[in-house]
Amino acid sequence: MYSYGLVYLPLSTFSLICSTELAFNALFSFFLNSQRFTALIFNSVFLLTISTSLLAVDSISEDSTDLHREKYILGFLFTLCACAAFALYLALVQYSFEKIIKRETFSAILDMQFYPSFIATCACVVGLFASGEWKILEKEMEEFANGKKSYIITLVCCSVTWQICYIGILGLVFEVSSLFANIIGSLVLPLVSILAVLFFHDKIDGVKSIALVIAIWGFFSYIYQNYLDDKKAKEDKVIPLEVSSDVIEI
Repeated sequence: MYSYGLVYLPLSTFSLICSTELAFNALFSFFLNSQRFTALIFNSVFLLTISTSLLAVDSISEDSTDLHREKYILGFLFTLCACAAFALYLALVQYSFEKIIKRETFSAILDMQFYPSFIATCACVVGLFASGEWKILEKEMEEFANGKKSYIITLVCCSVTWQICYIGILGLVFEVSSLFANIIGSLVLPLVSILAVLFFHDKIDGVKSIALVIAIWGFFSYIYQNYLDDKKAKEDKVIPLEVSSDVIEI
């Protein structure tokens, strides 16, 4: 679904919609991981939802053919569903670490990475052969703009970097929470939208600009909530120490 979304949408729009992962993850974490839903987190969810709604309205009002508009809406829906599914996945990973695996080891992270990846690889290989598209792989490599070697190098590099990325994500889920892991991922989204304009000459009109600002606002709302939580946690640790020292003096 992410791939179809990226095919049908401009990179800046795709990146902005991906910011809803944070909102979905906050919702799933509330039900599955007992995550507190404060006013600032609610504000973040609301702002990111508004940002996505603006993109949806903009896609319908664009001056384009029916086919292009249909693909744009499909890309929007595919990306939104992918964000929801990935957010649910992270929440379930945290639930598995806390309730099922209950092992605080690096091997637990590797297990959580290896087995889902192995099943996904098997599913993709079955789909590749069942669809018959394996027959055109050679032609696809030869028609690649930068040549056959670049095609293979690109696939290998993507595979390796994504595995490293997901090990890092799982480590954050394991050490902190799924919501924190998603926050780190959301950190780069506004930057991607800007880089898309600079390097890929993508277009950002007025509506997308407003959506970008709202998405950044929602992101910093959550960051500020984390700052308040950390501050309160430190204060709670200091107070018992002061009380115990007073008891000793008495």
